[in-house]
Amino acid sequence: MIQDKTEDLKAARDEGSSRAVGVSAAPITTPLKAAIRGQCPRCGQGRLFQGFLKVRPACEACGLDFTRIQTGDGPATFIMQIAGFIVGFSALFVEIRFHPPMWVHLIVWLPLVVALSLALMRPGRGLMIGLQYRNQR
Repeated sequence: MIQDKTEDLKAARDEGSSRAVGVSAAPITTPLKAAIRGQCPRCGQGRLFQGFLKVRPACEACGLDFTRIQTGDGPATFIMQIAGFIVGFSALFVEIRFHPPMWVHLIVWLPLVVALSLALMRPGRGLMIGLQYRNQR
C-alpha cells in the first residue's frame, strides 16, 4: 500500500523553492492525467520513467516511493488487446473492401501493430501506475 506522509507534504508546501509546489507548472487535477503524461501521480512535477518503460525508484520532486507500485503485465495485456482490435478489424475491412495481395497486408499491418503497441505502452503503464496510486492511497 502506498502511504503519503503528511509531514513530507507539509515540508514541501512550506519550502518556497520546492519544485513540488512550483507556481510555474500548470496544476494537474488528477493522478491519472499526471501518470499518463509520465509525471509523478502525487505532485505532477517529477518524472515517472527513467528510460522508455523503467520506473524511477522515487519522485525527484516530492520523494514518493515508486518501488511499491507494481504493474506487472497489466499494461502489456491491455495494449495487445487494443492494438489487436484496431489492426485486426482494419485489416479485415481493407481485405473485404479492396482485396489487396497478402504482401500488402504484411507491409501495412505488421509495422502498424508494432508502432501502435510501442506508442501506447508508456501511457498505458503510466495509467496503470496512476490508477494504483489513486486507489491505494
